[in-house]
Amino acid sequence: QVQLVESGGGSVQAGGSLRLSCVVPRYTDRPYCMGWFRQIPGAEREGVAAIGTALGTTSYADSVKGRFTISQDNAKNTLYLQMNSLKPEDTAMYYCAAGGSSVTPLAAGKYNYWGQGTQVTVSS
Repeated sequence: QVQLVESGGGSVQAGGSLRLSCVVPRYTDRPYCMGWFRQIPGAEREGVAAIGTALGTTSYADSVKGRFTISQDNAKNTLYLQMNSLKPEDTAMYYCAAGGSSVTPLAAGKYNYWGQGTQVTVSS
């Protein structure tokens, strides 16, 4: 069973920043995409950002464009999500995931492996 491990969540005031990290195991077959998703109770899991592991092509949800940056450090087997100018509506459980689709990189259903989640809380 592939295990992804997130860290870096916490509580911050609006306008602040956080950086999430996700340690990625060495795959036999590299996944096409790595992504960050978020979910609040009672809602569907929302795609936030994704990166193609081969070329580093990125995709973002409109709600986070210009504020969040996804990146990968292949030497450290780590995926990052830098979150700046945080808003209260960014409050959610954040998950990293591996798998993905080149056609719909922010579609949660296309991802095979998930981390346990890390909570982000933004206060106004």
